[in-house]
Amino acid sequence: MKFYDTLTEALQRPPLYKRSSAPFWEDEHISAQMLKAHLDPKGDGASRNADFIDRSAQWINGLFSGKGAELLDLGCGPGLYAERFSRCGYRVTGMDISGRSIDHAVRSAAEQKLSVRYLCQNYLTAEFENQTFGFAVMIYCDYGALTPQERQIVLKKVFSCLKNGGKFLLDVFSPTFFAGFVEGQTWEVCPHGGFWNGSPHVLLQSRYRYPSRVTLERSIVLTETNLYEYNIWNTCFSREELIDEVRGAGFSVCGTWSDVAGTPYADDSPTMALLLEKRS
Repeated sequence: MKFYDTLTEALQRPPLYKRSSAPFWEDEHISAQMLKAHLDPKGDGASRNADFIDRSAQWINGLFSGKGAELLDLGCGPGLYAERFSRCGYRVTGMDISGRSIDHAVRSAAEQKLSVRYLCQNYLTAEFENQTFGFAVMIYCDYGALTPQERQIVLKKVFSCLKNGGKFLLDVFSPTFFAGFVEGQTWEVCPHGGFWNGSPHVLLQSRYRYPSRVTLERSIVLTETNLYEYNIWNTCFSREELIDEVRGAGFSVCGTWSDVAGTPYADDSPTMALLLEKRS
C-alpha cells in the first residue's frame, strides 16, 4: 500500500516549481549522459548543434566587440561557447554546477592551449563581489528554467559584477513555444537502463502546462528499490514581460532578436534573445 500511495502521488500534477527529489546535474550517471548530449555536434538536446553555436559565437563577438575584455559564461556546460569566446580574444570565466562538464571543459581548454578559467559553482549562490566583467551570457534558455525568485537573484548578481556599460545576453522560450507544448503522459520499460538511470527501470514521463506560461517536463524513474522524480520547469516570456522584468532589476534593453545567432525578432519565433546593459 505504501508503494501504491507513493506512485499515485508521483503521477499527480505537482505544485508549481516543485523540486526534483534527487540530484540532477551532480548525478554520476545523468551527468555522463548530459555530457554526451552536449558533445553531440548534430544534437540540440543539451546544447544547440555545433553549426548553430559557431554562428552564434561569431554574432555575439560582433555584438560585444570587446576583444581582451572579461566575459562571464553562466551555465557554461563543457565549454562549447567559452572556448569559442576565448579564441575571439576574450578573457573568459565559465561557471557551471556540473563537475563532470567542468572537468571536461578544463581538459579541453588545456589540450587546445586556451586560457579559460572554469568554476564548478552554482551561480545562484556564487559570490561575484570581487570580480568585474565587461560582458556576461546565459545561453540555451537557462533563465526561464529558474523560479521568479531565482531569476531575481541572477539579475542582481550579474548587474553587480558588470562594469558600467557592461552587457548581458540571455535567451528564453516564447509564447509560441508554450502554444506548441502538448500535455501528455507516456511510460517505457528500460531493462538495460537509459538516460536517467543505468539500472533496469520503468520510466514515466509527463508534460504539463501551468498558468503564466510555465511548462513542466517530468520524469519518474522506478528502479527495483527506489523512485526518483526529475522536474524540468520553463517559463515562456512575451517580449514585454521579459523587458519589464529585467528593467525592474536596473538593466536597460539594447535589442531583441529571435535567437542568440542574431535572427531578426519575430513574434512567432519559439525563442527570444535580449541584450541588456548596465548603465549608471
